[in-house]
Amino acid sequence: MALDITNAQRAEILTQALPHIKKYYGKVIVVKYGGNAMVNAGIKQQVMEDIVLLSLIGVKVVLVHGGGPEITDVLNKIGKKSEFVDGLRVTDSETADVVQMVLAGKVNKSLVNYLEIKGGRAIGLSGLDGHMIQARPRDKRLGFVGKITKVDATPVTDLLEKGYIPVISTVGCDDSGNVYNINADTAAARIAAAIKAERLITMTDIAGILRDKDDPSSLISEIDVDEARALTESGVISGGMIPKVECCIDAVENGVDKVIILDGTIPHAILIEILTDEGAGTMVSKEKSNER
Repeated sequence: MALDITNAQRAEILTQALPHIKKYYGKVIVVKYGGNAMVNAGIKQQVMEDIVLLSLIGVKVVLVHGGGPEITDVLNKIGKKSEFVDGLRVTDSETADVVQMVLAGKVNKSLVNYLEIKGGRAIGLSGLDGHMIQARPRDKRLGFVGKITKVDATPVTDLLEKGYIPVISTVGCDDSGNVYNINADTAAARIAAAIKAERLITMTDIAGILRDKDDPSSLISEIDVDEARALTESGVISGGMIPKVECCIDAVENGVDKVIILDGTIPHAILIEILTDEGAGTMVSKEKSNER
């Protein structure tokens, strides 16, 4: 439903966004997309609109996605039970085939189609294309779950230079042709570092890093890498947030200016982060700057 605002108010909103548009014009932003923001059709539409809008005002956006729920759904349909170890899907050769089919096929091309419908220019890639994401087995208990050994970002930078939005599914490969299931947060961090992105935005199902996991008002708006490690050691950062924060630290220490953890279920969260002074979620940086 459209907001009841005047044309003058619309113009004022755009004027306030101008400094942020200038700041990010021509810069690269990587968006890691997943969780409930990917499952809910209404939120998915808003995320795609945000990405297209940023692209149209001159921001170079790279979309990196997973697709765990879709993989589980297909495995259920073929009568294969999903097993997890430490939160990671056990991936035998049959499951690896399903992961490739779902992520590089159905999910990836669906997102490309969404972006095109909204007015963007998008091309889908997987980590197999150009051997972009190279990997080796992460843990023998997990089968074909990969640990990234190298990222060749040439296919990504080539598409960005031609004005496309690269949409990347997180499957990897090795020199023997084996296909690996790659954690999407890890892949997004490594890709963002490889292309020296200005920002990495990782979408989650909570507001960001909380001092009290049961109190949304305890959101930490900015944190540096040393504080992030200290909060992990003290147990403030725990559970599924630990690997996400570790990926943020890795990205920052390898050249990404700032990483944002935000709640992808908030309408237009990406635009709130990029085009407003307050931003959204938790910003992770090498050193605090008090500047979004």
